[in-house]
Amino acid sequence: MEVSLIAQLGHGAGDQLFAGALARQRAHADFIDELDEPSARLGGTDLSKGDATSLYSFAVGAKGHPFHRHAGHRVFTAISGSGGAQLRFSTASPSQIEQDPHSFIQALRHINIPPDCLFTVRFGGDTWHQFAPLAKNSLHPAFFALSCHTNELGGELPDGLRAQVLANAASIPALTVLLPTAVSDLLRDTPTDHLNVPTTCLSLGALPGTLQSLLCKSARCAAGLLRGAWAAWRRTTGFLGESGVQLPITQLDDLPAGSMLARQLADRPYQHQDMFLLTLDGKDVASTSATILLSQLLEGFLRNPPTGVSRMMALRNLLVKPIGLRTSPLGCPVSSLLSPIRDGVFDRRYPVLDQLIDGNDRRAQVVLGADDKHLIFRSCVGVHVLDGNRVEVTLGTRVHCRNLFGRFYMAAIDRIHRSYIAPTMLRMAAEHAFPLAESASVSRQAMVPNFSHGG
Repeated sequence: MEVSLIAQLGHGAGDQLFAGALARQRAHADFIDELDEPSARLGGTDLSKGDATSLYSFAVGAKGHPFHRHAGHRVFTAISGSGGAQLRFSTASPSQIEQDPHSFIQALRHINIPPDCLFTVRFGGDTWHQFAPLAKNSLHPAFFALSCHTNELGGELPDGLRAQVLANAASIPALTVLLPTAVSDLLRDTPTDHLNVPTTCLSLGALPGTLQSLLCKSARCAAGLLRGAWAAWRRTTGFLGESGVQLPITQLDDLPAGSMLARQLADRPYQHQDMFLLTLDGKDVASTSATILLSQLLEGFLRNPPTGVSRMMALRNLLVKPIGLRTSPLGCPVSSLLSPIRDGVFDRRYPVLDQLIDGNDRRAQVVLGADDKHLIFRSCVGVHVLDGNRVEVTLGTRVHCRNLFGRFYMAAIDRIHRSYIAPTMLRMAAEHAFPLAESASVSRQAMVPNFSHGG
């Protein structure tokens, strides 16, 4: 067995991490709560590529768990609870135990881990082990851990269990072998705390057994109860941020030939211009009519804005309404789609400033925009059905600043607009408009909050 202390965490951090991590673990699709060792399989094997490793999370609570062993060797990293943990190992072999159950106790060794401590453990296959809080009847959990099974097929596995591993359907309980009845009865009649077991005490902050160590442990226990209760009460959350994973977006240096944006604000200087391109395979769209595809895309802007757009726009509207600026729940590239003005309408329902559809309906464009006190913006949304089974979708914006405040505003948002806002809005609109393309993306359990701006 190899045990290494890595770092001493803050007072009460162990209980806090245990409560929060266990709550997230319980929400995992592969969560199992058996043998007093709740666990979740975070990463399975890929035996077709020769990868027999797997990754699990598991927790040992305030009652500890029973002695057991696994066929393969184990490596895990853990954080102890705020009362500390005790690791119990016995290297007695099955044959030795069968001959004399007391050989299990004779081979027993204990290792004490201090409270709130990051540590690693490695031990060989067939090593009996039990993990528990350092103090009997503790109010604190033992630890929360991430365990790497370096070879899920390691050791002597029964045929049924080997078949389960080969099917990538193993779990920690399935890979666990409990003590023979003779040994478990012996331990029940003679608890380990009544035995004179050789014990190794590890510590980073204070010498074990000293007054300083006792005072430190008492402080950590008290802090752990508070921080653990707080972590258990709080709602667990999780977020995922992505860039260019689903539908890749390209920022163009120049406007595409024939873009209607080139004619917008041509009579005055503009301080901002961008153009973003998304290319789809023809099989991902259900029509070759540019008019139909553009109508679907505009509907996507309305129906599927990034979540953060609504939040950010709500804050922006609250701040700028007192000074009389234009407000909208949509970001400025397409906010005029909510305009009540119907002087120009695309596909009989979308208000636009201008539109253009070529003769064979292979290219369709609309111009959106609005005039505000601080700036004037024009956006061009286009769909171009090309030969070679490709469809190009574009979103571009040009802005003229009317005053110093407008210039300051655009300088503040220029980078985030180019790197995140415009491409994300285009991508999410396309995912709504063309669900066949979206179905190829990877499913997700959590999404990162998105942040946008208004014009």
